Amino acid sequence: METRGRLIAGSHNRNEFILINADEIGRIKSVQELSGQICHICGDEVEITVDGEPFVACNECAFPVCRTCYEYERREGNQACPQCKTRYKRIKGSPRVEGDDEEDDIDDLEHEFDYEDIEALGHTQSTGVIPAVRGCHIDSSESAAGSRHDSSSKGLEIPLLTYGEEDNQISSDQHAIIVPPFASHGDEIHPSSSGTSAPLQSRPLVPDKDIALYGYGSVAWKDRMEEWKKRQSDKLQVVKHQGDNAGDNLDGNELDSDLPMMDEGRQPLSRKLPIASSKISPYRLIIILRLVVLGFFFHYRVLHPVHDAFGLWLTSVICEIWFAVSWILDQFPKWFPIERETYLDRLSLRYEKEGRPSELADIDIFVSTVDPMKEPPLITANTVLSILAVDYPVEKVACYVSDDGAAMLSFEALSETSEFARKWVPFCKKFNIEPRAPEWYFSEKMDYLKNKVHPAFVRERRAMKREYEEFKVRINRLVATAQKVPEEGWTMQDGTPWPGNNVRDHPGMIQLFLGHDGVHDVEGNELPCLVYVSREKRPGFDHHKKAGAMNALVRVSAVLSNAPFLLNVDCDHYINNSKALREAMCFMMDPTSGKKVCYVQFPQRFDGIDRHDRYSNRNVVFFDINMKGLDGLQGPIYVGTGCIFRRQALYGYDAPVKKKPPSKTCNCWPRWCCSCCGSRKNKKGKMKKDKKKKLKHREASKQIYALETIEEGIEVKNSENPSRVSQEKLEKRFGQSPAFVASTLQENVPKDACSTTFLKEAIHVISCGYEDKSEWGKEVGWIYGSVTEDILTGFKMHCHGWRSVYCIPKRPAFKGSAPINLSDRLHQVLRWALGSVEIFFSKHCPIWYGYGGGLKSLERFSYINSVVYPWTSIPLIVYCTLPAICLLTGKFIVPEISNYASIIFIALFISIAATGILEMQWGGVGIDDWWRNEQFWVIGGVSSHFFALVQGLLKVLAGVNTNFTVTSKGGDDGEFSELYIFKWTSLLVLPTTLLIINIVGVVVGVADAINNGYDSWGPLFGKLLFALWVILHLYPFLKGLIGKQEKIPTVIIIWSILLASILTLLWVRINPFVSRDGPVLEICGLNCDD
Repeated sequence: METRGRLIAGSHNRNEFILINADEIGRIKSVQELSGQICHICGDEVEITVDGEPFVACNECAFPVCRTCYEYERREGNQACPQCKTRYKRIKGSPRVEGDDEEDDIDDLEHEFDYEDIEALGHTQSTGVIPAVRGCHIDSSESAAGSRHDSSSKGLEIPLLTYGEEDNQISSDQHAIIVPPFASHGDEIHPSSSGTSAPLQSRPLVPDKDIALYGYGSVAWKDRMEEWKKRQSDKLQVVKHQGDNAGDNLDGNELDSDLPMMDEGRQPLSRKLPIASSKISPYRLIIILRLVVLGFFFHYRVLHPVHDAFGLWLTSVICEIWFAVSWILDQFPKWFPIERETYLDRLSLRYEKEGRPSELADIDIFVSTVDPMKEPPLITANTVLSILAVDYPVEKVACYVSDDGAAMLSFEALSETSEFARKWVPFCKKFNIEPRAPEWYFSEKMDYLKNKVHPAFVRERRAMKREYEEFKVRINRLVATAQKVPEEGWTMQDGTPWPGNNVRDHPGMIQLFLGHDGVHDVEGNELPCLVYVSREKRPGFDHHKKAGAMNALVRVSAVLSNAPFLLNVDCDHYINNSKALREAMCFMMDPTSGKKVCYVQFPQRFDGIDRHDRYSNRNVVFFDINMKGLDGLQGPIYVGTGCIFRRQALYGYDAPVKKKPPSKTCNCWPRWCCSCCGSRKNKKGKMKKDKKKKLKHREASKQIYALETIEEGIEVKNSENPSRVSQEKLEKRFGQSPAFVASTLQENVPKDACSTTFLKEAIHVISCGYEDKSEWGKEVGWIYGSVTEDILTGFKMHCHGWRSVYCIPKRPAFKGSAPINLSDRLHQVLRWALGSVEIFFSKHCPIWYGYGGGLKSLERFSYINSVVYPWTSIPLIVYCTLPAICLLTGKFIVPEISNYASIIFIALFISIAATGILEMQWGGVGIDDWWRNEQFWVIGGVSSHFFALVQGLLKVLAGVNTNFTVTSKGGDDGEFSELYIFKWTSLLVLPTTLLIINIVGVVVGVADAINNGYDSWGPLFGKLLFALWVILHLYPFLKGLIGKQEKIPTVIIIWSILLASILTLLWVRINPFVSRDGPVLEICGLNCDD
C-alpha cells in the first residue's frame, strides 16, 4: 500500500510526537510553503515573524495580510480588516496610531512612534513552522496533520517538540519528534534548505504565552454583553417602529415588508402535535379495561387451581403474573404519545439573516469503525460523503472518523474519499440531490429527472457516475490488497512502517484530510473538516470498546473544533436527509425550550431488508410506537446512532433550572387561615434543605450556563462565573489536559492558538492512560460498564434532569444496513440483551439508581423495562413448553371452563387485540409489522435473551466470558441471498427444541383424540390452540431453518409433514383389516389338549 500526505502519531506517556512524512519531494522551496499564505491585498508572501510564526494581522478572522499592507492600512486606511471589518489591534513592533490609546496590553515603547523603515520589516525567512489551527481549519496550503495536497510544493520542515517547556540545551537527537528519513537524504534527520544535515533551531513553545495571547480559560464577557445589548436594542427599535407606523406608511414600506418575516423568525422553531383524542382516548380506556380484566383473570386463576395437575397450574400462574408485570412496564410509558413538527424556514430567518454570517451552531460529527473487513470501507466512505455534502454551512461542520482498529486500509480509503469528495460535494449542492450517499443515489430506481430543470444535470450526472465507478474500483483495489498482510507489516510511501501494524500496541494517530486553506472542491469552495483519528492502544489498558472510542473523539473534537453539538452515527448509517442537522437544530437552538434538551434522537430506518421483514429488522413497533410514547414523557432513550447531543450534557452537567416566580407567603392570606403558618414554615425549611442539596448537585451546570442565559435573557438561579471553578476539580473531572479543560468552559477554541499546541494536546487526550483518575466513563461522556453503552449514557442524562426529543422528519434522516440472516439477527439481539443484563447487575440499574434526581416515574418504568426484559425469557420458555406437556400427558393448566371463565378469557383476548389495533392506528404501523414484531419477540425471547441471561450471570458472578460461534453452511447468489444462508449457532437449539416438542405434541394429541373417540375432542381444543400459538410465533424461525426452496413453498412442506403424520395415525386407527371389536374367534373343532 502507498500513502500520501502527513500523519501525526504520538504517545503522551512515552513522550513521543511523530510526523510521518510521505511526500515525494523532500526540500523547502519558499516561505510560502512554510507559512502557506500570500497577502490578499498585494500578492506578496506573508512573512515569518522572529518568533517563527506566520504574521497574523487580524486575530478574529486571520485574513492573510502581509506586514507592509497591515502598517499601511493602519496608517493611511480605515484601520480595519478587509474581511471581518474588525479594527486592527496594535502588534508589538508597530508604531502607535490614533485609537490605540486604550490598548494597554502591549508594552512596546521602543517602537511606539517609529514610523520609519516600515518596508524594512520585510519578509523574514524561517524554517520549521507548522501553520496555525483556527477551530478545525488551518490557514495554510498544507495540514498540520499531514493531509495530502494537489499542489506540488510542500514545506516539510517541522519543529522539534518536547512536552512542557523546551530546553535549548537539549540536543537534536534527544527531541521527542522522530522524522523518518527521506529518499534523497537517507541519513539525515532534518534536511535543511541547503541540503545539509544540520538540525534546525527549535521553536520555543511556552504555554504561558499561549494562554496570555489567545485566552485559554478566559471568557469574553464584555464582547458578549455588548452583543446581547445590541440585540435587545434591535428588538426595541422594531417594536417602536411598529407602534409609530401603525397608522401610516410614510417612507416605511420597505422596512414594513420585513416585519412579518421578523415576527415569523421569533416564533417557536418546533411544536408538539398531540395524538388526536379520537385515537388516544379509546386507547387509554382500553388499557384501563384491560387492567380490570386482568384483575378478574388472576382472581379466577388463583381461586380455581387444577388439583390433578397442580404443578402445571402453579407454573403457568407464575409465568402469567410475570407477563402481566412486564406488560405494565411496557404499556404505561406509552400513555402520553406525541408527534413533533419543525419549521426550517423559521430557523433560517432567525439564524441565517441575509448579508450576515450564519449564526447556526457548529456541529462535530462522529463516525466509528473498527474492522474494515467486517465493515466494508465503501460503506464507510458513503457515510462520510453524505456527511460532507450535508445542507449546513461548511465552516460549521467537522467530521471525525474513529478507526479503532488502526487499519491502514481504513486510512487509505478515507484518503481516497477525501479526494472524491472534492467532486461529489459541489455536485450534490448544485443540483440539490437526495440522498447524498452516491451508492444509494445511483442505485435508486426512480425518475432522477424529476424536479430537475438545470440543462447540464444529465451530462454532469453521467460524468459523476463514471467518477464514482472509478472511485469504487480504487476502493476495491485497496480491499483486495489488504487481504494479504505482509510479514513485516504495512509501510508508508517513504518506507516508514505503518504505526498501527500492531492493533493492540500502537500510538495515537491524527490526520487532517480536509478543512484547511488550499484544499477546496473543484469549484473552489470550502469543504467541511475531515479528521482521521485512531486512539492509542497499549497492552494492560482497558479501552472500553466503542464507548472508549467515542469519548476519545469527544476530547479530540473539543481540542480542535469544540462545537457545542455532536452527532454520532455508525459507519453504515448514512445521512439520507441532507436537512437532518437543521431539523435537530430546530429543537436544540429553540430559545424557549432548547436549553434543557440534551439530545435529539432520530429513528433508525434500514435499506436492503426483504419485503416481508421476516425477522423484524425494521423494528417499526419500537421506533414508531414506544419512542413516540416516551417523547411525551421525558424523551426517547438513546439507541446508539443517529443522535445529536449537547456537548455540555455529555460532560455530566445538570440541566439548567429556570427561576420560578415567587409564591404567596403567609402574609398574603387572611388571619383566619394563618393557623397553618407553623406547618408552612416547616415545609419551607424542608424545601430549603432540598434546594441546598440540589444546588450542590447542580453546581457545575450553573457555571456553564451563565453565559448562555445572558445571551437569551433566561434567568438561572445562582449562576456563577465558570472561571471560579477550581482548576483542580476540573482536571480531576476531565483529565490533565489544560487545552481540553479550557474548552469545557467555552463553545469555541481560541482563534489563534498555535497548531503545534493543538496537535500535542490532541495526541495527549487520546492516549490510553488519559482517563485514569478522572470521571470519564463514570460521570462524563459515554458511560462504561455495559456493551450497550447507549442506554446507560441516555439514562444518566435523564437522571441529571435533561430531556430528549424524538424527531421524525418526513424524509428519513438516516438509513443504515441491518443483518437479515437469522443467525446474525439473533446475535445482534444477544448483544443488546447482554448489555441489559450487565446494567441490571450494575450500580446504574434504574430499579435503584437515580432517585431524587430529575428522572420522571414513567420514564423510569421504561428504563426498568429495558433492563429486565431478558429475564422474561425464563417464564417464556417454560410457558412455550407447557402446551406440549399438556398434550403428551393429557393434563391442562385450566380446570373445566365455566360460563364465567369463558367471559373472562374472551374479554382478555379482545382487550389484547384492541390494544394492538389502537396502537397501530395512532402509531401508523401496519398489521404485518406488528405481527412480525410479536413473532420475533417470542423467537428472541426463547433464544438470544435466555443465552444473554446465562452469559451475563456467568460474567458477573463467575467472571467467565462466553462466546457463541456462527458457522455458515450454505446459501445462493440471488436477491436477498443472505436471508437464506444457514449459519448454525448454539442460539438455535432452544427454539428448535420447542418447535419439535410442540409439533410432536400436536400429533400425539390428535392421535389420542382419534383413539378415544368424539368426547375427547372438547378438552383437546384448548390444548391445540395453546400449541398452535407457539408454532405460529416460531414460524419465521422454522422458515429460517429450512432455508430457501426453489420450487415448493415452505408452508406447503410444513403442513405436508404435519398432515402426513396425522393421516398416518388416522389410518392406523381405522385400519379396515382390523375389526373394531378385535379379532373374531371361532371354534375350529380340534382338541388342542391332545
